[in-house]
Amino acid sequence: MKTSIGRFLYRTTGIISLFALLLSGCAQDSYQRRADVMKNHIDNFYTHLKANRVAAAVHENEQIEVMADQMEATVKKQGRLRESSQAGREFALMKTAREAAAQNWIALGQYFAIKQQPEKSRAAYQRVVDTYTDPTEQAYREQAARALKDLEIVADPSSDSTH
Repeated sequence: MKTSIGRFLYRTTGIISLFALLLSGCAQDSYQRRADVMKNHIDNFYTHLKANRVAAAVHENEQIEVMADQMEATVKKQGRLRESSQAGREFALMKTAREAAAQNWIALGQYFAIKQQPEKSRAAYQRVVDTYTDPTEQAYREQAARALKDLEIVADPSSDSTH
């Protein structure tokens, strides 16, 4: 009887270990998959922008923001459950996604400024100021705020100008 209980525990321990190993591999693959998907969205954003497909570029950037929001929810959920290296990686990927999206909105603002579409440029910069409010995102807000002021420098003279 003792040997069958010993075998049972040995097999159960083995199965649990194998299951845990497989799960950690799946988690790593899932993380890498999301990182790859995010990289594809970023690449697609710039490809679309270079080809003057602005709506498609905006869609790609919105997808990055959706991913960041989903990762934020996962981090909050996992953070309540336990501290884990996976939660840390999720947080890092979420932060990267938010930074990439902010940079993309700024790039879109620059694109519109170059195309002499100041109102669209202002809207893109304002999106950064309004959306990226975390203290760690201050540099992006400041860059967008400076760009908004710079648009005034290159704006067409108003009709009430004395020049």
